[in-house]
Amino acid sequence: MADITDPENTLIIETTKGRVVIAMRPDLAPNHVAHIKKLAREGFYDNIVFHRVIDGFMAQTGCPKGTGTGGSKYPDLKAEFNAEPHVRGVVSMARSQSPDSANSQFFIVFDDARFLDKQYTAWGKVIEGMENVDKIKRGEPVRDPDKMTTVKVAADIAA
Repeated sequence: MADITDPENTLIIETTKGRVVIAMRPDLAPNHVAHIKKLAREGFYDNIVFHRVIDGFMAQTGCPKGTGTGGSKYPDLKAEFNAEPHVRGVVSMARSQSPDSANSQFFIVFDDARFLDKQYTAWGKVIEGMENVDKIKRGEPVRDPDKMTTVKVAADIAA
């Protein structure tokens, strides 16, 4: 098990490929982390697929429609671009061309994607289970995609 020093800012994602644990970074993107936690606590992310998975780049999820076109019932977020480098394991918000259009979709970076730096809001990093992220089925769109079966804040899980 990963060393979870702050259960309130740790996201535990059970996927069809295994567990992925993300250390959330409210110091980088406080509003995005609060939004992700709110959605996780409402069960929004449960059973949502990885709809866009590009080998050597990233695995994207968080669209309730499974197409990359949907978001949550909440308003889009104002960008919180930061200097965190987009390298293996970093978790960042997906958005449209508008900087302030992130909502529920996010992606996990497979390899160095520094060209995204300061243009997308990085809000966390995988601290356990990156080998499971590596196993997620690829595609654009993905046929018979893998999914997040449950997404929970570690503080909400009974010991």
